[in-house]
Amino acid sequence: MHKLLLSLILLGATIFVSPAWGQATARPCGTEETVGPACLLSKQPLASLPPGPLYWHLDQFDSRNAAERAAIATSTVAEAFGSIWLFTIERQSWRPARGRHVSDIGPLPVQPAAAYAAEYLRSVFSPGMTAPLHVHSGPEAFYAVSGDTCLETPDGIKLGRGPGNSLLIEAGPPMLLMAIGKDPRRGFALILHSADQPPTTLIHDWHPPGLCSQQLARDQAR
Repeated sequence: MHKLLLSLILLGATIFVSPAWGQATARPCGTEETVGPACLLSKQPLASLPPGPLYWHLDQFDSRNAAERAAIATSTVAEAFGSIWLFTIERQSWRPARGRHVSDIGPLPVQPAAAYAAEYLRSVFSPGMTAPLHVHSGPEAFYAVSGDTCLETPDGIKLGRGPGNSLLIEAGPPMLLMAIGKDPRRGFALILHSADQPPTTLIHDWHPPGLCSQQLARDQAR
């Protein structure tokens, strides 16, 4: 029975792969937050970055005007999941003048570049949904408003559990992101990359051993 359940879940994880992840930065987010591939909330060119170590700060505000008043040069205002968000790249000790601090993720392993771009993505994944295999030209950070996260690379897996879980990966390694657990995963991602490099590239020369799928099966069997 357990073997049958595992086979069905692994099959489901394959079926729910989203084919559009590689084009996520070319697909702006709409107003509806339905289950589907990641979409682009905002793309911000950055001529330079503050002195490091740098973190991705997530803060909530009651209104867009309040968030915009609190923004600095490395901030982006976004509306998603029923809230107004201020995303900022700064040192860990930084805080906006107002708002509610939700999380800071880092330090971001940024490589020197002439200029940068910060791309902020939004996604809603059902358990078992994944993205095509891909790499990034800069570090990627993840924050889940709800649901559980599994990130698989050649070095193994990283897990994020429960509301507010976060993960971070440096540029370069091939990766697979999967929603695990039993509830939909609603989350954000930041890709901070050199402005002269594409943020995301799909790959076909690495095949994960299925560690996230195995974790999903264990979650679903509980």
